[in-house]
Amino acid sequence: MSEYTDINCDMGEGLGNEAALMPFISSASIACGYHAGDTNSMLRTLELCKQYGVAAGAHPSFLDRANFGRLEKQLPVTDLYELLIQQMLIMQEVADAAEVKPAHVKPHGALYNLSAKDPLTAQVIAKAVKDFDSGLFLVGRSGSCSLEQAGEQGLSTISEVFADRTYQDDGSLTPRSQEGALITDPVFASMQVMQMITEGTVTTLTGKKIPLVAETVCIHGDNPRAVEIAKTIFTTLKQNGIGLRSFDS
Repeated sequence: MSEYTDINCDMGEGLGNEAALMPFISSASIACGYHAGDTNSMLRTLELCKQYGVAAGAHPSFLDRANFGRLEKQLPVTDLYELLIQQMLIMQEVADAAEVKPAHVKPHGALYNLSAKDPLTAQVIAKAVKDFDSGLFLVGRSGSCSLEQAGEQGLSTISEVFADRTYQDDGSLTPRSQEGALITDPVFASMQVMQMITEGTVTTLTGKKIPLVAETVCIHGDNPRAVEIAKTIFTTLKQNGIGLRSFDS
């Protein structure tokens, strides 16, 4: 078991809880305006990252503010590629203004879930990231197509697990449309994180233990109890001798 782990949070999505979350995380994935946020929210979040020593990255999505980027779309390869490039450019411009160097890219919502299971989508995302900046890490769900395709293209990858979501037996996240998809109990979330970090397993909704690789742990910033969950996980990790360190350190 490592003495350190990375806790990342999806941010800049209009909740206004970024400052409260910063002391308890080590990485932030920042909305680029296509599902939430704008250049002002990006700048504020990047400045907080700089203040707290938190690594920052782009959190691109489908162009779908109405559904918070959670509606799956089938786009032509060229359109999907440009969608990603556009959002990484926006992030880079704002990051330059904040004097912050982006460390990673993590797709959001439906785009993230599609890339986890669809090799072509994963391949396009990996190519866009590599073409934009081959030094960026690509964050993807543990065991996903996203990580496989990125690895084949020579990108550095980070295997992600989730503190506040439940899992299916195939390793996918429980769809938000199903009961029990979201974890809002901070103690339960911290217990799940400790299991994932120390055992390399997670217990699914059916009670089955499945393997996973926990290189970074996600807390969703739009979870109604995000701050409580982050603080409880941070405290639990500290009590067990585990500190926070971003994966690009």
